[in-house]
Amino acid sequence: MTTDLILERTLDAPLDLVWEAYTNPEHIKQWFAPKPYQVTEAELDLSPGGIFRFRMEGPDDFIEDGAGCVLEVIPRARFTWTSALGPGFRPNDLAGKDGCEGFPFTAIVTFADAGNGKTAYRAVALHRNEADKESHESMGFHDGWGTVARQLEEYAQSLPANA
Repeated sequence: MTTDLILERTLDAPLDLVWEAYTNPEHIKQWFAPKPYQVTEAELDLSPGGIFRFRMEGPDDFIEDGAGCVLEVIPRARFTWTSALGPGFRPNDLAGKDGCEGFPFTAIVTFADAGNGKTAYRAVALHRNEADKESHESMGFHDGWGTVARQLEEYAQSLPANA
């Protein structure tokens, strides 16, 4: 669709480790923000209606508190969440918010074994209209989410095989 942004990568890390890095709050803090930004808090309940919350901090007193809702979890295959809703499927109040907090979107992230210890990774950000998509894109979606995918890959590589 014309309102979607898509990022696809083949990560040089095994599917199990990529999944672990993506779905464990302590691991999320290590890679989810493009450096020099960092995630200082993360909370994740992997059940539908559960919370997906993070606090991102960075240069120039940048702070973003994102709280979304988990919509779907298929272990080692798919993780879907939205900023439009909060925990328990309650609508989020996005009025007056800036950055990614200022417009709703849904993220569908898929994972598949790509063979040879690699993972096929696909992230799709669904927006309600072209304006929201363009805002997200102009904020650096491809660079930011691309950097984060690389950091995810590097972090997953550092995890022990039985993580």
